[in-house]
Amino acid sequence: QVQLVESGGGLVQAGVSLRLSCAASGRTISRYPMGWFRRAPGKEREFVAAISGTTRLTRYADSVKGRFTISGDNAKNTVYLQMNSLKPEDTAVYYCATTVTPGLLVPPLESNAYDYWGQGTQVTVSS
Repeated sequence: QVQLVESGGGLVQAGVSLRLSCAASGRTISRYPMGWFRRAPGKEREFVAAISGTTRLTRYADSVKGRFTISGDNAKNTVYLQMNSLKPEDTAVYYCATTVTPGLLVPPLESNAYDYWGQGTQVTVSS
């Protein structure tokens, strides 16, 4: 059974950094793509970042490119999202996700390509 548990969210001021963690069980992150998505109040869920477990290729939404970094620690079976220079518009619930399909060379951007989701962690950025 695949379980994803996010942590690291909180209430911060604009300009600071946070690191989100996604601990995976029942799934080896080195074989599967892992993605981060977010849902802001009143908005649709949107793609943030993703990483291929096999190639380590990363992809980012334009809104976070240059500020956020996705990475994985295979030994801890954990994926991270380092978020720098946070803005109020980054306020959202952040979700970690993975697929049932291993070995994807390019991680998907679409949320419907992901099959397992964590419960989410709230990030609130005040101005």
